[in-house]
Amino acid sequence: MKKSENIIVGISIGDLNGIGSEIVLKTFEDSRMLDFCTPVIFASAKSMNFFKTHFNSEINFNNINSLNQLVFGKVNVLNCWNEPVTIEFGKEDVKIGEYAIKSLQIATKALKEGSIDVLVTAPINKHNIQSATFKFPGHTDYLAQQLEGESLMFMVTDALRVGLLTDHVPVKDIVDNLSEELILKKINTVYNSLLMDFNIVRPKIAVLGINPHTGDNGVIGNEDDTILRPTIQKLKEEGKLVYGPYAADSFFGSNNYKNFDAVIATYHDQGLIPFKTLSFGQGVNFTAGLNKIRTSPDHGTAYEIAGKGVADENSFKEAVFAAIQIFKNRFEYNELTSNPLKKSHQKM
Repeated sequence: MKKSENIIVGISIGDLNGIGSEIVLKTFEDSRMLDFCTPVIFASAKSMNFFKTHFNSEINFNNINSLNQLVFGKVNVLNCWNEPVTIEFGKEDVKIGEYAIKSLQIATKALKEGSIDVLVTAPINKHNIQSATFKFPGHTDYLAQQLEGESLMFMVTDALRVGLLTDHVPVKDIVDNLSEELILKKINTVYNSLLMDFNIVRPKIAVLGINPHTGDNGVIGNEDDTILRPTIQKLKEEGKLVYGPYAADSFFGSNNYKNFDAVIATYHDQGLIPFKTLSFGQGVNFTAGLNKIRTSPDHGTAYEIAGKGVADENSFKEAVFAAIQIFKNRFEYNELTSNPLKKSHQKM
């Protein structure tokens, strides 16, 4: 197992006109972070020095042109471009979107090749990144194409984990996107992630209903009875502790979520509104189910406060810690599952 400080955390810089640069700088101004990992920021020395001056940061960057030049225990900046970039905080700019994607693509290539151990992505603008060569709603969809496995948006904190059956899908299309195959795939992805990434031996999962009051016996729709219940029953017959569907309106307010290791929401806002309310800015977006580890903060570019020095870095810092811990958990899980004797010895 790697030493903690030798875990290489790649950071895609995101939208340069947003708060990404600020939260990255604030996170690593705390030199104790270098006891847990060695960061590599995929951007450019010129851009990062601009941010350093603007935010009066005292970080000393180690500027590199190749990951072979990386120095452990330093904040490394990999030059992904050399030309100067005009940065206008708070402005949506297609050219800035191109730099965000360049950073993401080079960082993802490094992740695939094993040159970095994990990837933490700073926020992008989903609109200005669109081009003839990049047509993805966001990070998750791009990484799902680039990496192996079945991706799932998994929002996590110490006390709450929320997975989604559908993520960036219009509300009117949610039911059309649901099927037994999809539900089984997504719930199994969460189940396996709880085992492998969070070291939970016997995961217990709650599934939220599709309709208000889970349809009220067909009065408010029958999808909960025809789609969700039979699929959940199949998972139970496999021996998995999967329960529901639960009425979403009372599930979180009653603290019922505390009885489960993860909650599966049917659609984006059903899961993310309570998650972001309860996580108090400490939430992390983890792309579960892939063969590589990627996390991000649970917020966007926040143009309205960009450049003002008031952005809260806690969610980004938690994303770094989560990526490191998941990396360690996954390593330990793979060690145990590939060596049954070691596993049985530990139980003695």
